[in-house]
Amino acid sequence: MMDDKAIFTRHLAPTSLQPVLLNIDSAEGVYVFDKDGKKYIDLIAGIGVAAVGHCHPLVLEAIEAQLHKHAHVMVYGEYIQQPVNELAKTLTDLLPHPLETAYFVNSGTEANEAALKLAKRATGRANFVSFYKSYHGNTHGSLSVSGNEAKKIAFRPLLPGVKFIPFNDITALEVIDNKTAAVIMEPIQGDAGVIIPSQDFMVALRKRCTDMGCMLIFDEVQTGMGRTGKMFAFEHFGIVPDIITLAKGLGGGLPIGAFVASYEHMQLLAANPMLGHITTFGGNPVCCASALATTHVISSKGVLDQVDSKGALFEQLLKHRKIKEIRRKGLMLAIELEDEEQVNRAIQLALAKGIIIYWFLSTRSSFRISPPLTITTNEIKTSCKTLLQVLNEC
Repeated sequence: MMDDKAIFTRHLAPTSLQPVLLNIDSAEGVYVFDKDGKKYIDLIAGIGVAAVGHCHPLVLEAIEAQLHKHAHVMVYGEYIQQPVNELAKTLTDLLPHPLETAYFVNSGTEANEAALKLAKRATGRANFVSFYKSYHGNTHGSLSVSGNEAKKIAFRPLLPGVKFIPFNDITALEVIDNKTAAVIMEPIQGDAGVIIPSQDFMVALRKRCTDMGCMLIFDEVQTGMGRTGKMFAFEHFGIVPDIITLAKGLGGGLPIGAFVASYEHMQLLAANPMLGHITTFGGNPVCCASALATTHVISSKGVLDQVDSKGALFEQLLKHRKIKEIRRKGLMLAIELEDEEQVNRAIQLALAKGIIIYWFLSTRSSFRISPPLTITTNEIKTSCKTLLQVLNEC
């Protein structure tokens, strides 16, 4: 009989040649447990997904209650389903005007694909502007506007009419013109290693898009749902996008994505052609119930208020000669070391000591920390003590 590792490596398609291969048994709060009973502190929250921790009791309660009512009954957009309605109203109430109409999909890359389609439909234009080192997903359209050529070259040709410009460079915004359908941007670049733009750049970007009549899409798949200390990262800059995309931390561990725009723009997807965007499983009521409970937990008193101070505690405690720089917004941190080799050693040593940290896609000299927002100060102190030991050894 094949063991778990043999089945994994033979019957599941790989994403890399060096998977982590933790054999997971269970997870709760900030902890993950393997089949041997070893406990790990999860400092990456499943790459930002477990925003309120693993198996949060209120999320589990909402999932179970909805499962006893119904799961999938119809494709998105046809039936009125209570958790879908409630999630749409709750999310849009948290967003400023004119972001008042949501469309639920299955993932972040799907949300970005749909946002690109909506921008083309709304403007009648075909070109896009994105940023070097950006990451928006791995389906064809999302990959086309992602700024990591090493991830794209094997799959070309991709979507035409995409230009890339340096992040946080005001002079480069001149590339945005009256043929641009949209600019797509992470308000804080995630897989580039937590790169934070200036206020002046963000204001200039919003103005340029408005002046050129193109749409501004903020990809908040990683930065949304409280990760940066505000519900949405764009709130730090006092500007509003035309479309926002969400996923990861929204679902409480279940797969869901969303794109949100104005009521007027969203109506364009319903006609000429009808079903201009459609999804079978988008808006799944169980996933929406989980997302609704997750949103309530993040919005509750004491969660968002503590995100920045918890992130600052990591920054305060992680003082070590091998750390070249810490880039941080809220509980979204990049820890810069000497080089990729040192990062690889740190990740492996941390895992051996029961701490889960992880790589970035577009910067190999940093590792990420993005724990559940509900992590406690004691759990942070324990994690940092171990990470300092790791740095001593790597």
